[in-house]
Amino acid sequence: MTAELIKGAEVARQIREELKQEIADLKEKHNIVPGLVTVLVGADPASQVYVGAKEKTSKELGIYSERHDLPGDVTQEELMKLVDRLNKDPRINGILVQLPLPRHLKESEVLYAINPKKDVDGFHPVNLGKLMIGEPDYLPCTPAGIQQLLIRSGTRIDGAEVVVVGRSNIVGKPIANILLQKAPGANATVTICHTGTRDLAFHTRRADILIVAAGKAKAITADMVKEGVVVIDVGVNQIGTTADGKRILAGDVDFDTVKEKAKAITPVPGGVGPMTITMLMMNTVKAAKLAAGLA
Repeated sequence: MTAELIKGAEVARQIREELKQEIADLKEKHNIVPGLVTVLVGADPASQVYVGAKEKTSKELGIYSERHDLPGDVTQEELMKLVDRLNKDPRINGILVQLPLPRHLKESEVLYAINPKKDVDGFHPVNLGKLMIGEPDYLPCTPAGIQQLLIRSGTRIDGAEVVVVGRSNIVGKPIANILLQKAPGANATVTICHTGTRDLAFHTRRADILIVAAGKAKAITADMVKEGVVVIDVGVNQIGTTADGKRILAGDVDFDTVKEKAKAITPVPGGVGPMTITMLMMNTVKAAKLAAGLA
């Protein structure tokens, strides 16, 4: 058996086309243009690329976009004042403060100050709490993308044994909560594994669906999975460089061996990664609809 590839880039394109039509309808029928603002503090190259990609995607879809680039030595007070102003701006439906922030700034204080209705990253305690009780406004973007990859690849989630490797607030905990809800595209039995788990392979071999966000290259090998498993690999690890200086990337799963046992698997790159920004756009559109009483 060689696994079918779950190609995030293709699923992301499909969802973006759906969003483009939805955004056009909002403008035509209700004179509503969703608005997204990104706030970048400092000049971290990776963050600059990511924020640029969000800005580009917003414009392609017809979302109103603002970008605030702040110096790396901005004070906590100055940043909080900007967040407060954006909270009050009716043109803005979504606020995204790019992380990580410089060490002198208190990330939690900044994130908690964002109006939960404009928290399109889905990380405000109010939104995480609503996810926990099964009444979310927004799902965190990467976990939401994982769920969409499973749904749109035809993977049966209802009743499945799902094993999540990794317990981060960004991926592990949210995706576990999303998939255990009694709801469409969920209703699974979920196990979370982490660095304190004894005999990791015992758990991973039970998985019908294995979601790996461990942060360690090729941590999951073929002997740790069963035949017919569906594997979602969230990891992106640099394991070397080519002769011309390009990065060589690997996931948290040993792709070449595991693909021979899996029913379906996400590649790295091109799997989960392309979904994150797309789900951010989906949340922004929903935020605009909620603000207008249309959702």
